[in-house]
Amino acid sequence: MESASHDLVVIGGGPGGYVAALRAAQLGLNAACVDENALLGGVCLRVGCIPSKALLESSEKYYEAKHDFAAHGIHLPEVQLDLAAMLSRKDNIVQTLCRGIEGLLKRGKIAVYRGRGRFERPDRLVVENDAGTTSLAAKHWLIATGSRPAAIPGVELDGDRIGTSTEALSYAEVPGRLVVIGAGYIGLELGSVWNRLGAKVAVVETLDRILPGLDAQLAAEAKKLLQKQGLEFHLSRRVRRAYRDGDGCVVECDGMEPLSCDRVLLAVGRKANTENLGLETMGVRLDEAGRILVDSTYATNVPGVYAIGDCIGGMMLAHKASEEGVACVEKLVTGYGHVNYEAIPAVVYTHPEIASVGKTEEQLQQSEHPYHKGVFPFRANGRARTLAEIEGLVKILADEKTDRVLGVHILGPRAGDLIAEAAVAMDYGATSEDIARSCHAHPTLAESLKEAALAVAGRAIHV
Repeated sequence: MESASHDLVVIGGGPGGYVAALRAAQLGLNAACVDENALLGGVCLRVGCIPSKALLESSEKYYEAKHDFAAHGIHLPEVQLDLAAMLSRKDNIVQTLCRGIEGLLKRGKIAVYRGRGRFERPDRLVVENDAGTTSLAAKHWLIATGSRPAAIPGVELDGDRIGTSTEALSYAEVPGRLVVIGAGYIGLELGSVWNRLGAKVAVVETLDRILPGLDAQLAAEAKKLLQKQGLEFHLSRRVRRAYRDGDGCVVECDGMEPLSCDRVLLAVGRKANTENLGLETMGVRLDEAGRILVDSTYATNVPGVYAIGDCIGGMMLAHKASEEGVACVEKLVTGYGHVNYEAIPAVVYTHPEIASVGKTEEQLQQSEHPYHKGVFPFRANGRARTLAEIEGLVKILADEKTDRVLGVHILGPRAGDLIAEAAVAMDYGATSEDIARSCHAHPTLAESLKEAALAVAGRAIHV
């Protein structure tokens, strides 16, 4: 058995783990990263954020070529789908970015150990792979093992016809009919991909709305737009069973006829990856959902052991994990590290995109927090008109007394990019008037944020 010792060993090579290791190296620590997968980058890069966005982009271009180019005076012969080429492009993007992470860690002189890491005791981690076993010692341990798709009773996953988002990224052919269980961002994004490519997509959701946790007004508007695009919704329907039936599948739900389909995508959330790490041998405390309990510095109840990202709960977002990794390491070395959880943006990459940061209107109402609201529609924005992307709106919520921005919610073109301005504004404690008085270039989509900020005080110009 080989052995090695480091200042910090990070368990998990995803966006929380590898970023933490890189920051640790910048700060002078002898850092290492342990990951059991052939490619670094975690779920986000390998089978999550990046491949799904690649398919969303490709499928949107295909849909536009078939349906929207004529309005621009562009007429094409019959548009044909080469799904194999589309999937190959997606895979090449993933592999290129994974190699990039390998290069970053190599340049940072960070040791990478391939294999499954398991604690034997608080000061010893054993990494096993086909080539053998390595024993690691460290002053500090950082657990960044991420999450995996959650399962529900009655849904018989077979990794083929009935699968999770991982399988839905690589269907060899467009399913004639796809049933998506769950109306969160994963289900709607991948449902949109296959809908654009020609599948008939039905989305089943236990709740009476889509996108739980997002602003209800935007979620309702998004549902209307997705229905226009062809998605079929069955809300307030609990799935009882999903099973193979010959070459197809059947999904049984409360209060409706069974749905027959070619494939089923289960997308009902994610579960922390904390099993088989040896945490019980050290006495690391978990909550009832299997998430690691940490304090404000990401420290567990065991000295020297820290955790970040999906495995500690909260918003399951790659950028949140990265911020936590940096904050945790900086706290260890400099004595200060902080994440402003009130200013972490979230994006849903449907068409149009949906982006949010801060409090929703429902949260402010429930807490009886007095606020003012400004709304501006994209149909009144010149740049949106030139893009032929006029659906959606920008909503800004500001404190009634101080005018400090409490939340910003965007449904519309390139919302995922536009939300960055709002996140920075909130991080610096800006008021809606601060945004309103900042000069925004014309013609740009960002002018819609300025107009929504003006609307908070009833001063919008173009509506």
